[in-house]
Amino acid sequence: MDGRFRVCEASAIGPAIWRLEVDAPRVAAHTHAGQFVVVRATPSSERIPLTISDHDPRRGTIVLVIQAVGASTSELVSLVPGDRLSDVLGPLGKPTELGPFGHCVVVAGGVGAAIALPVMRSLAAAGNSVTSVLGAKTSDHVILHDEIQAACSRSIVTTEDGSLGVHGLVTDALEDLIARHHVDRIFTVGPIPMMRAVAECTRDSGITTIASLNPIMVDGTGMCGGCRVSVGDTTRFACVDGPEFDAHLVDFDLLQRRNEAYRSFERCRIPSGVGDG
Repeated sequence: MDGRFRVCEASAIGPAIWRLEVDAPRVAAHTHAGQFVVVRATPSSERIPLTISDHDPRRGTIVLVIQAVGASTSELVSLVPGDRLSDVLGPLGKPTELGPFGHCVVVAGGVGAAIALPVMRSLAAAGNSVTSVLGAKTSDHVILHDEIQAACSRSIVTTEDGSLGVHGLVTDALEDLIARHHVDRIFTVGPIPMMRAVAECTRDSGITTIASLNPIMVDGTGMCGGCRVSVGDTTRFACVDGPEFDAHLVDFDLLQRRNEAYRSFERCRIPSGVGDG
């Protein structure tokens, strides 16, 4: 396979979720929490934006966590050590604002845990007290639990079926947390309905709430306009103005509609067997 970016490690960490460690020394040397890359498996593949879940400047590697939901992501998770990606463009986007703020709560749903992990680590390194609220459908869908516990001073897990941690939704745990403890800032990343619910949970209290958005994206440099989002009265581009925005100003309904526009095309060419592991 053509390409310079060698896959060093590849492993499944959840249902249809893979962890790839990729040799990309220039990206690893310059990346910060909250930033992402745009990758292609082959020169003819679709461009896919992926948040950098971890990086090691000394080894020159970055870690990507990928959920197989369509043909292009399935192509990525089929890679094995020794294979090479055609393109890794980045780091892109604005780094997370780190404070110091005081007590920060990071709310992550599903594979959003991989995006939240570097934010948690960086907030803690900046002197903040960090509480994580990690939500998933079942215990099998909870990823990076040990790493998140190590990064935070307090860690809460919720599952919809009660198979791990608190039985319920992240907003249930968040409301209880806000009632019991002073919270200075909240970060949220995950499915759009979850981020919308977190924003509504904190709106009346006035706690600054930052959402990491995941709109459709093509070039990653602000030229195509595919990743435009409505924030307050302004159109912003997630690739260059974000991906993090004030959650109380985001038009989540518009974001949801735009992200669902190509859902049928995403799923039309999933290779057989992908997602079984």
